[in-house]
Amino acid sequence: MNILLLTENDWLHGDEVRLTDHRFQHIQRVLGAEVGTSLKVGLVDGNMGTGTITAIDTGEVLMQVALSESPPPRHPYDIALALPRPKMLRRVLRTVAEFGVGTLHLIHSWRVEKSYWQSPLLQTGNIQRALQAGLERSGDTRMPKVHQHRRFRPFIEDILPALISDRAGVIVHPGSEPVLAADQTDHKALILIGPEGGFIPFEVELACQQGVSVRSLGRRILSVDTALNTVLGRQLI
Repeated sequence: MNILLLTENDWLHGDEVRLTDHRFQHIQRVLGAEVGTSLKVGLVDGNMGTGTITAIDTGEVLMQVALSESPPPRHPYDIALALPRPKMLRRVLRTVAEFGVGTLHLIHSWRVEKSYWQSPLLQTGNIQRALQAGLERSGDTRMPKVHQHRRFRPFIEDILPALISDRAGVIVHPGSEPVLAADQTDHKALILIGPEGGFIPFEVELACQQGVSVRSLGRRILSVDTALNTVLGRQLI
């Protein structure tokens, strides 16, 4: 944990906060902090700064916080990702938070098992916890927005055009297409990533009809999480 994330509910009054949950456990057991120690803190979807411990008691820690720093800039790419299998989804959520992705669209496709949509990980609370873990690792405060689209064609035909009205739209697909590189898209882009094996030809064609271009990550078939890391690593900030 490289930042302690705070919520409005943590405030007692003024600039004083009280932590009693896993953050208290981390401060006490992992950091071994004591009164007077200053730690990096941030308000979820707000500014960052420092928190100075003013008191530690059984089950709680009090801190005086000063939040004057802006969070890191967003990654220039938003992501539309074919829903991965549940055991990979938590890693995907942490990854988009760590890279600073602003918006993640989880979409259906022909190669996505319908049962994946029944995963408890798609519940709002579980999504938020996975995203928070990514923010805590990367030292960010801004939660990515996650949208779920359980039908492919309505997403492509009804929603995608507005998403790429002011930026490039790129679908990455295994094969011989030009390789995605940092200078092959606008600085801002929406990147569509399929399931393992990629989107089927009909899905690629449907996306191209909306103005999306096709790029590859090479001829190898990559796992979803590897493809996601590869895409986001092309435009580091």
